[in-house]
Amino acid sequence: MADAAPDLNQGRLSEGPPLPGDGGMRRLIERTLRVDHAGEFGAVQIYRGQRAVFSSARGKERISALLEEMEAGEQHHLDTFDRLLAERGVRPTALSPLWRAAGYALGAGTALLGEKAAYACTAAVEDVIEEHYAAQAARLRGRDPALAALVEEFGKDETAHKDTALSEGAREMLGYGLFAAVIKAGCRAAIRISEKI
Repeated sequence: MADAAPDLNQGRLSEGPPLPGDGGMRRLIERTLRVDHAGEFGAVQIYRGQRAVFSSARGKERISALLEEMEAGEQHHLDTFDRLLAERGVRPTALSPLWRAAGYALGAGTALLGEKAAYACTAAVEDVIEEHYAAQAARLRGRDPALAALVEEFGKDETAHKDTALSEGAREMLGYGLFAAVIKAGCRAAIRISEKI
């Protein structure tokens, strides 16, 4: 018999007055949903930027198809967080226009540098998100098990994207170490900012 789907609407933030000690939990859930929504939104934009470059280039059908598949996974995550923001009464980040432009520019810019750079970008971004989701799942496990399970599941998807990028030669990009470090630093900064704004 199939397991029942977890009730991700438990802990709905818009119902009733807060209980003692509830403020910290509410803030944790709000930050979690806001930053994860922002991250998935940015990821979709990165893949869109990369696909815009590769889909119009001859001989780039394989990478275009891989990027399209990964973008579809990120879009599924984004749609889920869209729904959870609405259900739990949490506002999205105010920086969505910035993340749209920055994500698309990062995607298109890395694609213009070539396939290895596009894959290096994916590997770096997904490495940070994999760590981020693992830390979130650990914090949420005893507080909101359904959300913890969802974040853990999405983290596995991000790991698969990273593994795909690495298997496609991300580390073969000239200057990969520095390139990845810069992208990771940018991702970590975006995470900190999106949790709050």
